[in-house]
Amino acid sequence: MNSREEQLKAFDRLLDIMDELRDKCPWDRKQTMESLRHLTIEETYELGDAILDKDMDEVKKELGDVLLHLVFYAKIGSETEDFDIADVANSICDKLISRHPHIYGDVEVADEEEVKRNWENLKLKEGKKSVLEGVPRSLPAIVKANRIQDKVAGVGFDWEEPEQVFEKLQEELGELQHEVKSNNKDEIEAEFGDVLFSMINYARFLNVNPENALERTNKKFIKRFQYLEEKAKENNRALKDMTLAEMDVFWNEAKKL
Repeated sequence: MNSREEQLKAFDRLLDIMDELRDKCPWDRKQTMESLRHLTIEETYELGDAILDKDMDEVKKELGDVLLHLVFYAKIGSETEDFDIADVANSICDKLISRHPHIYGDVEVADEEEVKRNWENLKLKEGKKSVLEGVPRSLPAIVKANRIQDKVAGVGFDWEEPEQVFEKLQEELGELQHEVKSNNKDEIEAEFGDVLFSMINYARFLNVNPENALERTNKKFIKRFQYLEEKAKENNRALKDMTLAEMDVFWNEAKKL
């Protein structure tokens, strides 16, 4: 691993390159915070994929892409004289020190849960009107639901036992089934949302990240389905001409792999 001196030297090199690109490259010179936004989101998802794939070389590369974007935003901020990279770094340093009084102050905590509760209470003391203010509106729904539940749990609004959450999930499933029988599309959607919200809550109590869990299943399904497509092609068959029973043979082979 690199020394702290080497790490700082590498970061300084990145800042120099960013200055040069912003000055000389037509594409880099043209970019704004708004034009970079969707690219940053894309890079973040690519980092997430690499993490789920446990591909550390790819994680390193994607972290570099994300770091570039952070430096890029700071460079634009410095040009408008709103902030620079030092302001960004000092801001997060100050926040971390303020939000960790059990490390940088005389507050004592018993466990991780108490740290989280203190974190949310400190945010309210800093002027936040709601613990939910920090949940971005544009988050994907599953991620947003998980963050909402995590935030309110931080101030004590939570179930006590996983069994209670599972009972609530069963209750919501019953309500969904009732609306399905009634064939009320609007109510079906509402109850389906309640079921998903309860599932995400239950995942939290099982210490499972629902977004990661669903993405693992997505990847697993894609891998198995592509195996099915491969096998059909090897047998000169088109999937649309095969019966479900025939496809199940290859699907079960894929599951064993």
